[in-house]
Amino acid sequence: MSRSRTDRPARAVAPWVRTRLRTTPWAAATLALLVLVTAYLAAALPRAVAAYESQGLRHDIESAAARNIVLQVTAGPPALEQPAAVREAGLAPALLDRRHERVRDLLPAPLRIDPRQSVHGVRTVRWVAGTDPWLPRPDGLPPELVLSSLSGLTSHATLKQGRLAAGTAARPEAVVTTKTAETLRLKAGSVVHVPSRFGLEPIAVKVTGIVEPRGPEEAYWAAEPILHTPTLATTGVVDIKRYWQAALLVSPASAPALLSTAGEPEVFFRFLPTSGHLTGGDAARLDSALSSAAAGPDLARMREVVGPTGTFGTDLDGIVDAYVSTREAISPVVAVAVFGVGTVAVVVLAMTGGLFLARRDSELALLRSRGGSLTGIGLRLLGETSAVVVPAAALALALAVTTVPGTGDAPASAAGSDGIPLLPSLLAASAVALLAMLVLPVRAVVLHRRPRLHGGRDDLLTARPSRRRTVAELTFLVLAVGAVASLRLRGTGDGGDHLVSAAPVLVGLIAALVLVRIYPLPLRWLGRPARRLRGVVGPLALARAGRVSSTGALLALVLALATAAFGGSVLAGIADARDRAALLATGADARIDGSVEGTPLPAGLTEAVRGTAGVRDVTPLQIEYAVDLPSRLGASAPKMSSPLVGVEPESYTRLAKRTGFGPFPPGLLASTGKGGTEVAADRERVLPAVASPSVAERLGDEPQELVTAAGVFRVKVVAVRPTTPALQDADFLLVNAADLTHRTSTALLVTGPADGTALRAAAKAKSGTLLVTMRTEQRAGYVDSPLQTGAEQIYTAAIGAGAGYAVVAVLLSLLQSAPERTTLLARLRTMGLTRKQGRRLLGLEALPQAVLAALGGTLVGWATVPLVAPGIDLFRLALATTPAYAPLDSAPLRADPWSLAVPAVAVVLITAVAALGQAWWAGRKGSIKELRAGDAR
Repeated sequence: MSRSRTDRPARAVAPWVRTRLRTTPWAAATLALLVLVTAYLAAALPRAVAAYESQGLRHDIESAAARNIVLQVTAGPPALEQPAAVREAGLAPALLDRRHERVRDLLPAPLRIDPRQSVHGVRTVRWVAGTDPWLPRPDGLPPELVLSSLSGLTSHATLKQGRLAAGTAARPEAVVTTKTAETLRLKAGSVVHVPSRFGLEPIAVKVTGIVEPRGPEEAYWAAEPILHTPTLATTGVVDIKRYWQAALLVSPASAPALLSTAGEPEVFFRFLPTSGHLTGGDAARLDSALSSAAAGPDLARMREVVGPTGTFGTDLDGIVDAYVSTREAISPVVAVAVFGVGTVAVVVLAMTGGLFLARRDSELALLRSRGGSLTGIGLRLLGETSAVVVPAAALALALAVTTVPGTGDAPASAAGSDGIPLLPSLLAASAVALLAMLVLPVRAVVLHRRPRLHGGRDDLLTARPSRRRTVAELTFLVLAVGAVASLRLRGTGDGGDHLVSAAPVLVGLIAALVLVRIYPLPLRWLGRPARRLRGVVGPLALARAGRVSSTGALLALVLALATAAFGGSVLAGIADARDRAALLATGADARIDGSVEGTPLPAGLTEAVRGTAGVRDVTPLQIEYAVDLPSRLGASAPKMSSPLVGVEPESYTRLAKRTGFGPFPPGLLASTGKGGTEVAADRERVLPAVASPSVAERLGDEPQELVTAAGVFRVKVVAVRPTTPALQDADFLLVNAADLTHRTSTALLVTGPADGTALRAAAKAKSGTLLVTMRTEQRAGYVDSPLQTGAEQIYTAAIGAGAGYAVVAVLLSLLQSAPERTTLLARLRTMGLTRKQGRRLLGLEALPQAVLAALGGTLVGWATVPLVAPGIDLFRLALATTPAYAPLDSAPLRADPWSLAVPAVAVVLITAVAALGQAWWAGRKGSIKELRAGDAR
């Protein structure tokens, strides 16, 4: 019996998600690309921040001098009341080795030690004099010696002469380095006598050999440079005398002999910490560990090993504190860019969902009218977006982990295999994926919560916003205004809530809400006179511009432009601060000084420099430092000194005008015509002077007598200037060099050359001791920390990402109404509209929104700078030094005109180009499809 047609099984219906993705592949690909880029940026950001913060901490530790980072545990020798045999046994090499290992194991985490550079032993704390008359005595004073017994000497030195030291407590032996032997005239077999404790017979230390340090820059030697290189010390203030200081490297077997010297010996354990395993998050743990080792539980445990007098010392905590303060100053600056570009990305993702919803509005309205449930529609849309978003976000996370470099060794429990925590990147990518998945279903459910009939068009010129929208906008407005007002009332301390960093976003939100409200007003004002025009393009373009939904596009563009303008001002402020600091440090494009301050320059140097290629001007200076200043208050005033600078008024004022450092007319320092040695005894001559504010305050308005090496004369302050290119010092006194009794140039300020090769060659031809400082080299020296470069790179990338999202926002805004525009052009062409007029129509239609957004973004960027400038510290981001040692007092944030104007103009141009491109593409297509019968559009 044959089966009827009705008995056949029904064909399976294709799955909804697969059908929708195959029907709209370009829409799915576009969403996937946008999610991929956004999720990648979100996942890469915490990895990049963690990477440069970790590299910054490691760089600060690795670049510091060894003596500033070594960890030292010291303890006194065995007590005097103990028998001599017990005291000597307490300094036995084997015992010290065991204590060294136990102390190393007690160092708290996250401290890790380089065992090769660690050293322990016994040394004298006080200098002991070398009493032998044959030792060199430059000014009649005997050399001072430190006796130090070092472990592992054979691994860090090469024997050059004699043999290594052995000896005993009764017959101590030592070796010296080649530089010490050369300076003190020592050789193998020499015997050096040093004073003993209690004034007994001097102790004889036999020098058995001479060694050459291997790698004197390594911590083993560099922690105490005196161990390998003697120094010439001085004593006295008026009658200055010189004497040598050096070290004798006593063998560990002879270490007990130090108990008998007058040098007050101590036991020491020195460790070099490593930084390759540290991350930026370890800074707090490291500081806590150092505090515990210095005066906490860890110190108590170490004293159980080394004795009750044990102490822990290091300068590493200062380096960590400086790193933390720099990071805390830079983080709010970076957070401004992160908040800005993050908010723009959220708006763009919401606009993307709005575009997809607008394209499918009729479809969803039909499903709803035929009984479709909100839950069913929402789940179907969630399935569509999830199928696209989840793989794109997963790929973005994988790319971020792969492309952003790791930081090396890190605890496995806190980070991935590359040393960077994975959780922040995972959460960031997940947040982007969740937003992208939910924006379309949520907007669809809200819009279609009840079935809708085909309604009228959305016209901003006549539409009245709903009460709910008004309440929501007012709520956001009140919150934003309140946050900004709180910032101004509370001050600029961040307090952990990132209010300073979010200020540009808050101001941009306020501006965007205001712009959305006032957007119809200029269209109404322009629409009335436009109706009187003969052409149809102008009135029609304004009417069309009033029907475009502008909330998302305006918000995205205003925030993107504000972020770009503020970020450009930050980068410009950093560059200006470095330029100004470098210029103040050198005074010109180049500076030539003697190797010692105040040393006269060789004759003919000025003429040789003037003839060097690239030199445009040379300003000679005669600088005398620490000149005692009289006071208008008389002898009761406290002492004060200041540098005296003799200048050539013409060349100096040209330089001051170019640099902007205290310019003045050259006539202020007109010569008195009484310079030279023949007027050395003329104490009544009065020289006009330009002074810094504090010097002018001290000298007063009346002439004051100066006694200087350049002559004895009186000066009268005729002008006050805060800075001078001659000096970095805050205090100075400028006079005409022609009026000085003893004239000589001690420095040259050179304008013009950017390369120091030719200038150094000219200076070296006159003297090999001259110092040539280039402004470009000085500027490059202000950028040496990964904290600086990393923060700048992230800031630049954030500005670029914000600009990219602004372009996407413009395109999304145009694409949302593209079908309607295409249909309109097709219909108007049947009425005689030319292609040229069609391009003008679309261009003029898009420009009002772009112009308004450009103006709003520019105003927001300009207003944000003075709002948050007190809370933004560009000093640490601009200069690789602490404020106390920088040539600048501050690095203020100022609005940069180019950063305000260029992004705004670029948005207008991009919008116009995109609109014209859309018109050109629509003009290439035929009108049959757009005008077919039954088209609901």
